[in-house]
Amino acid sequence: MLATDWNPLLRDQFEAPYWEPLCSFVTDERTRHQVYPAPDRVFAALYLTSHAATRVVIVGQDPYHGPGQAHGLSFSVPDGIAVPPSLTNIERELHDDLGIDPPGHGNLEAWARRGVLLLNTTLTVRAGEAGSHQGRGWEQFTGRILEILNDKDHRVVFILWGAAAQRAGAAIDTDRHHIITSPHPSPLSAYRGFLGSRPFSRANAALIAADLEPIDWSR
Repeated sequence: MLATDWNPLLRDQFEAPYWEPLCSFVTDERTRHQVYPAPDRVFAALYLTSHAATRVVIVGQDPYHGPGQAHGLSFSVPDGIAVPPSLTNIERELHDDLGIDPPGHGNLEAWARRGVLLLNTTLTVRAGEAGSHQGRGWEQFTGRILEILNDKDHRVVFILWGAAAQRAGAAIDTDRHHIITSPHPSPLSAYRGFLGSRPFSRANAALIAADLEPIDWSR
């Protein structure tokens, strides 16, 4: 199903009891409602960031639910779409942390191609209804992705913004891997500890300490 090195690692999930009901649910939703992202973008994070290349994981909750926003990468929007408030705060923190100026767009594909897995815990959503596809099986699938990354024999940096992401990453082995947590970059919580948390330089420091290449966070 996935033409990447993720396929053999996740093949058992496509035969798991939850998978067929999940696919049926999403198919039915698409016949009744607008669902984001488009079908060919649901697994974009896995296509753009191979298992072998993954050095950093940024965990989101579910896709953006506004028109044209979601394209399969957590916190990212396609070119030509206004930068959402959470991503505006991420860009602000990146500038304060590493001096990197916002590029004028919200497309994070460059990060994905450099080893940053931009993974939402739920991979689809009904238009205008945040959280509408939660609890249908996606969390089991993406939880398995996190388990597989937890089994890697070299360090992976997990960036977990907000309570939902931190719950998703609760089982990560901190003896092997490095976890960076803070409040969510949403305007509702960014001033409670996200701004000033310096996640990008901290992630690179953790990679360098493990003799791994740091991430180029420019876009």
